Amino acid sequence: MSTYTIDTATSRAHPTPVPMKRLTVPALQARKGGEAIVMLTAYTARMAQLLDPHCDLLLVGDSLAQVIYGLPSTIPVTLEMMCAHGAAVVRGSYHSVVAVDMPFGTYEASPQQAFENASRVLKETGAAAVKLEGGEAMAETVEFLVKRGIPVIGHVGLTPQAVNVLGGYRARGRDDNEADKILADAKAVAEAGCFALVLEGVMEEIAIEATKAVACPTIGIGASADCDGQVLVTDDMLGMFERTPRFVKRYDDLATRVSEAAAAYAAEVRSRAFPTAEQTYHRAK
Repeated sequence: MSTYTIDTATSRAHPTPVPMKRLTVPALQARKGGEAIVMLTAYTARMAQLLDPHCDLLLVGDSLAQVIYGLPSTIPVTLEMMCAHGAAVVRGSYHSVVAVDMPFGTYEASPQQAFENASRVLKETGAAAVKLEGGEAMAETVEFLVKRGIPVIGHVGLTPQAVNVLGGYRARGRDDNEADKILADAKAVAEAGCFALVLEGVMEEIAIEATKAVACPTIGIGASADCDGQVLVTDDMLGMFERTPRFVKRYDDLATRVSEAAAAYAAEVRSRAFPTAEQTYHRAK
C-alpha cells in the first residue's frame, strides 16, 4: 500500500502527499473477487487525514446525523450538510475514493431530481461518487446517473433511510420473501451500473449469494466476510459510543480515553496545576 508523510508545520489543515495518486472508480471495480476493499466513514478533514492511508474508500455517510449532530435517524439530513462534510473529507484525503451519501428526499422522486442533486454534490465537494439506497425501484435512477457520468454505489438490505417502512433496524433476509427481495434488489442496481454495492444487515447466506450474483464488488456491513470489502462507521469502530450494533468490532475504546483525558485536564485546572511555565508566555528580560 502507498504511504505518505505529513508536513508537521501545516498538517492541521493541509496534509502533504509524498507522493500518492488517488484511487479511481475503475480500479475499485477491478477488485471484484480480489484484494478486499477497505471502507470507513469520515465526516471531517482531520479524520480523513488519519484514515486515508489505510482505506480504499472513504464514505461521507448520512450516519453523520447521529454521529455529528445527535439526530435520531438519518431522515433529517440535508444536502447542504452532506456537501459541507463531503468537501472537508476531500480536502483531507489524497488516496481514497471519496463517496457521499445522497440524503433522504434528494433522489427518490425522479432520475432528473437525482441527477440535479448528485451533480451538485460532486461539483461542491470534489468527491468521485455518490451512494444511494434502494433496489429495483432505484435501478432506473442508477442507470440515468451512470450514463451521465456520475459513479454510483448502491445500498440494499437494511436501508436506514427506509427505517419507518422497515419498522426498525433489524437484520434483513430472515424469510424467503425478504431474501428473494434482497437478491432481486442487488441484481437490479448492479445491472443498472453501480460500481460497488453495500449489503447492510443481511443474513450471511444472502450476502454470499448476492456477492456471487453481481458483477460489481460488494461491501458488507453486518453481512459476510465473503463480501468483496467491508465498511463500518468509524466512530463505532473506535468505541466512541457505549452501544453499537452486534456486527461492529471495537478496535479501541476512545470514549473512555477521551473522558479520562478530560477528567485529568479538569483536575489540573481546578488545582491550578495547569498551565505551567511551559504553556505560558513571558516578556523577555
